[in-house]
Amino acid sequence: MACTKLIRLTFHKLISARKFHSSTERSSNWRNLMKKELENGNIGVAKESDDVCIYKVPSNMHQVEPKAYTPNNISIGPYHHGSQQVQKMEPLKRKFYRRLFDPKGQNGDKLDEAFEFLEEQEVNVRRCYMDKDSIELSNDEFLQMMLIDGSFIVQLLRDLSQSEFGQVPYISRWMLQIIRRELIMLENQLPLFVLTKLFELTSASSSSSPCTSLKALALRFFYPLLQVDSDNFPECERADEFRGVHFLDLLRSSIRPKLEGENARRAQHHMIRSITELTEAGVKIKADETKQLLDISFGKKYGVLTRELTIPPLNINDHKGTVFRNIVAFEKCHKTCNPDVTTYLFFFNGLINSANDVALLHYKGVLHHSLGNDNTVAELINNITKEMVRDKDESYLHKVVNDANLYFASFYARKRASLVHHYLTSWVVGISTIGALLALYFTFIQTVCGFAGALPAFKTHHFRSLFFDAFCLPLLHTPTSDTRDQNSQAEATN
Repeated sequence: MACTKLIRLTFHKLISARKFHSSTERSSNWRNLMKKELENGNIGVAKESDDVCIYKVPSNMHQVEPKAYTPNNISIGPYHHGSQQVQKMEPLKRKFYRRLFDPKGQNGDKLDEAFEFLEEQEVNVRRCYMDKDSIELSNDEFLQMMLIDGSFIVQLLRDLSQSEFGQVPYISRWMLQIIRRELIMLENQLPLFVLTKLFELTSASSSSSPCTSLKALALRFFYPLLQVDSDNFPECERADEFRGVHFLDLLRSSIRPKLEGENARRAQHHMIRSITELTEAGVKIKADETKQLLDISFGKKYGVLTRELTIPPLNINDHKGTVFRNIVAFEKCHKTCNPDVTTYLFFFNGLINSANDVALLHYKGVLHHSLGNDNTVAELINNITKEMVRDKDESYLHKVVNDANLYFASFYARKRASLVHHYLTSWVVGISTIGALLALYFTFIQTVCGFAGALPAFKTHHFRSLFFDAFCLPLLHTPTSDTRDQNSQAEATN
């Protein structure tokens, strides 16, 4: 028996020693791995260059509406180069390249200069793209892609200029609309300095268009995606004032509000009320076609806060949603740009909570759309800012929103909104409310007239007796003492 206990004790010690040895070995292994992680922490982690301006859309935004960020017909740049769905447009891009650098044309001798420029700038061009090391293109393939894609864009803009932005060779009207929509996508951009150099190298043919610079032509081509009214195009002379690292940024720059002072962008902690709530509180909505898209104001006249909210008209369609989504993605990714368009979309997201808000904005001339019904528009506006976090500390609309909310919180606005919301929400409710008020008014008039007719009775009878008769007669149907006296007098007379 003692021998058995001794064997068990020895076996237990051996197991404990093995576990301790294993634990010690495991501890030393994971500790060494973590120390190596600290020593090699910077290896393989590329620091994002300040030159990066063309990004891949974040996955959380891409999942909300993938077709708004991914080209299905034409690819520009390395991100979608070689994809199966864009192969049909490759012959067209090469055709435009041959037209731009036709050896028999006036730009045939400029091709070598284009070669030299691209070879010198290859490193700088690659730096413009996010995760440049993941671009699986050799140097020759990358340079060939940049030249063909850049030549296609330059020649397309020259053709549009010559035709006064009408029909262009080899491209149908409906395809031109699709190309325009996909050329503005964030993942489908070329650095603007590359396009500018190719544009300057190739001399322009005679054109009746007043727009001669690359920026002016680009804005003339892309601006209809934002504003349908051609009268609101940026002036060609002012096009060079707009800054941009690519076409998407250039278009964004052209609609940014003109702000002055250090306090132009400040904190905005709350969203604006819906348009229905604002109108119920007495806010007047005005559409101003003379202003740029982002120029919104809650006016003051003679130093007194007014109730007028002025908003430039907004036209919503499928292409507009694509433009806004890509601008918002760029503002989220780019470190050095202000989120003005994002703030503008959050502003509309606050104004629109339902199809009724869309209908009211349409009635006021602020919102126009071609999406079939108001519910679709409301969903589009609300989904553009989905998966986005609003920047509360850098809002250019902080004064507009804060002043509107300040007015809404006033005693008059709250009482007016409550009255309108409960009694005047629709013409049926309004008529019913007016009918009830008229009935109450006529009842009051009838009561006054009845009281005036009963004044002589007050002179011959005591008020307490009249009050008792008026109260008890409908219930008991029994005459009071005064009534008995009158009946007795009548019988005596008979």
